[in-house]
Amino acid sequence: MSVVQYFVAESAVIEAWRGSAPYDRRTGFISDLGALKCESYEHRDVCSPLHLLMDASFVVQGLGMLFGALLLSSALLCIAARPGVRIKYGAAYRKAWTSAVAVRVLTGISGLGTVIVGFVPEDLGSPWHLAGALMFFVGGALALLVLGRLWLHHTAMSWFVLGCGTVSFGALVVGGLTRMTVPEPGTLERLMGYPITIGLCAAGLVVAQRVREVRRTAARLAGP
Repeated sequence: MSVVQYFVAESAVIEAWRGSAPYDRRTGFISDLGALKCESYEHRDVCSPLHLLMDASFVVQGLGMLFGALLLSSALLCIAARPGVRIKYGAAYRKAWTSAVAVRVLTGISGLGTVIVGFVPEDLGSPWHLAGALMFFVGGALALLVLGRLWLHHTAMSWFVLGCGTVSFGALVVGGLTRMTVPEPGTLERLMGYPITIGLCAAGLVVAQRVREVRRTAARLAGP
């Protein structure tokens, strides 16, 4: 749901754009869509009449990630991709548990960063906006890398999650080294952000499918 609402909101806000030139995802920063004022910002002509919708979408997405980090237990993340497997206490158990805890913490940091971005638009001139964006990108990319490694060889989706984390982290490194001074900064930023949103959605689908399977099995064993 978080993925759907984000991309729908972004598309709607782009359609309402009133800058001197049409908004281009390849060159326009995502945060420009949430800017409060119609003015020149860092040499970019920014005017987003539906900025409240974009900022609200950031907050909703961030809260979804925060609730996921809080409500999905570490034990569930350990076994979600391992149908029928019970992890015995030992080195493997401790490693899996530590990884699951790290995923929850990193996802929570990423979600909190997204909420901050929504509440502190870029043109307020607050350093919290950049801090929130970095929390989202760094926390989200690392969460996917750790989760993909935790689920490796237990579900084909682990490779997709790992791929999303790798693309996001790689784009983040390029963005840091170039300070986003590239021909298509919008494309680079979306390579940092989109894989996080999509990758976490994929992880959520794995958990949901596993829970559904367990419930159906329990219902069959319970009988009429």
